Amino acid sequence: MNEDIIDEVPQAARATQHQGGFPATRWSIVLRARQSGEPHAAEALAELCKVYWKPVYAFLRRQGNSPHDAEDLTQGFFAMLLERDSFASVEESRGRLRSFLLVAVKRFAANVHERGSALKRGGGLAHVALDAEEAEQACMAEPATGVTPELLFERQWALTLLDAVFKKLRLEYSKDKRERVFDALKDRLSADGDASTLAQTAATLGMKEGAVKVAVFRMRQRYRRLLHDEIALTVDSPDEVNEEIAHLFEIFGQHGA
Repeated sequence: MNEDIIDEVPQAARATQHQGGFPATRWSIVLRARQSGEPHAAEALAELCKVYWKPVYAFLRRQGNSPHDAEDLTQGFFAMLLERDSFASVEESRGRLRSFLLVAVKRFAANVHERGSALKRGGGLAHVALDAEEAEQACMAEPATGVTPELLFERQWALTLLDAVFKKLRLEYSKDKRERVFDALKDRLSADGDASTLAQTAATLGMKEGAVKVAVFRMRQRYRRLLHDEIALTVDSPDEVNEEIAHLFEIFGQHGA
């Protein structure tokens, strides 16, 4: 990833504090729903699964489980969180969603191993579709050795967040009927490119080169704000956002144990 983007993200995060208080995070919503016994708890957990299942699946695969078993275990893991009051036993002020899920899936996998049996497919969340083929491609992209299950979880967690931000940014441009602009500039989110490609992009869009540079700058600004907001959903307070952003980029420089 481009170092300029990495260096500038924390600055952007500091400049984009939410007005009216810090928003409810994804896991705090689940916590409150579970503790109060609200009927929407299952829906909140299903949403959590849809967003964050890839890091869990990657962890279980790197532990040596087959694709089929890893998919079953992933479904069972998220079902277990709700069924066994796992969220209800955690205080919102402790830890971050990333850290909590990693510890939880490690314990879950250890317990399943001790019992010597896998959970049945679905585990109460059969309606949540997991694209195991897509997750397999991500797992296969990692080296066969040198990357621990924990590090693979962290990397997939970061990629999940970045992918969510990219999709949100694309949707915004689509709603403004600026798909052509997005498609032409998306590769410049993390790299400037040379003068010739800039001129070619300008010609394609029918814009001046200076206008293209401004459009790239604004796209990057919006991307950073969306990244800040996405990470804010996974931590307890605004003070933790910058640290979490820094951590997510640091893990790409790690090469395993």
